[in-house]
Amino acid sequence: MRPEIARYACNSPEHTLNRRSMLGVLGGGLATATSAGSLLANPLARQHKRVLMVFLSGGVSQLETWDPKPGAPTGGPFRAIPTSAPGVHICELLPYTASQMHRLALVRGVNTAEDDHGKGSHIIHTGRRQEPSLEYPHLGSVAAKFVADADNPIPGYLNVVPGGGGGSNAADAAFLGPRYGSVTISDGRAPANIDRPVDPLREQQRHDLRRAADQRFMARRKSAQTEAYTQTYDQALQLMQKKALFDLTSEPAKLTESYGTHDFGRHCVLARRLLEGGAPFVKISHTNYDTHHENFDFHIEQLAEFDKPFATLIEDLHQRGLLSTTLVMVVSEFGRTPNINRNYGRDHWSKAWSVALGGCGIRGGSFCGKTNAQGTEVVDRQVHGGHLFATYLKALGLDPAKKYYVDQRPIPMVDPTGSPIGEVLS
Repeated sequence: MRPEIARYACNSPEHTLNRRSMLGVLGGGLATATSAGSLLANPLARQHKRVLMVFLSGGVSQLETWDPKPGAPTGGPFRAIPTSAPGVHICELLPYTASQMHRLALVRGVNTAEDDHGKGSHIIHTGRRQEPSLEYPHLGSVAAKFVADADNPIPGYLNVVPGGGGGSNAADAAFLGPRYGSVTISDGRAPANIDRPVDPLREQQRHDLRRAADQRFMARRKSAQTEAYTQTYDQALQLMQKKALFDLTSEPAKLTESYGTHDFGRHCVLARRLLEGGAPFVKISHTNYDTHHENFDFHIEQLAEFDKPFATLIEDLHQRGLLSTTLVMVVSEFGRTPNINRNYGRDHWSKAWSVALGGCGIRGGSFCGKTNAQGTEVVDRQVHGGHLFATYLKALGLDPAKKYYVDQRPIPMVDPTGSPIGEVLS
């Protein structure tokens, strides 16, 4: 079901307009960051590290996933089941994922203190609360700059979205510059017009002519907008060179069946192909978990669609030797209220919820944080978005204590009040 027609959801702009929060316009007041040398050279590119973000849009319920409370008045009707990680139980709606928990870690003490969809999403993508004076780069853009190989023909930040939409969003990169913005892959399919329109020699001649004109223009009038315009063409050419990655028909039938032929299953297959093909950061989304009505029926249906493809993806990455170099995260804007409303739904709840991590730099089978018996508050090892962002960077081998330099102004990479969550790091 698409966000704009989900009757059970709230009426926030993120759910009344089709993926408004995912798409943006190019350019627009971006500052210029200094070279990577002031922060970190790029030795991680040689290690082929990658990131996979699985975004459960709308706010998945922690009580129906990672932090069940069976028997509690707020717990709902589902059982907690044992997993492949000793001592770790998750909701019975995730039986396939339960078999992969020895490769995953849970952070159950998240308190982002922000119940608005857009603001909550901003915290999860940047590790910061929104500030009127400065925009911070998304994790995907950070990975594109500091993890990706400069010669990689694949754009550094690929955002696979359900339904329509497409193009680039330079604003995601903030002061890192438009070349590190996201490129949207609509419905997990190859971008339109990806085929080369003319023979390669003539195409290269056209590209060289356009680039010469761009350089001449930017020598006099360089701006974030003109840089973003040029980068859009370069990214399109990069994707043309990797067209074969979008052809899922080459996948074994048995494996495709395990992933599932629905949209999320296809997107999981594509994510693995893109990561295997060299993409530094891939985001896939599953919608719409904004269950103000009929929370339990919805999670039965939607988690059944999420569970097996996600577990298959983890196993597939492991079998191919990719999981140890791929940081995986399952995140959302926030969780859902422990209290059940009169419509049998759960509302927005950011004060005590969970995320799952795995792969590169993560200690499988570990967990951190604890909520009370009702799930209403964190009672042990509370963390916020800054802690999560610091953990991601640390897992990738980046130093969270480093700084960006924007017009000679030092900007901490991570919210200074956040630090890596050592309990889940390997």
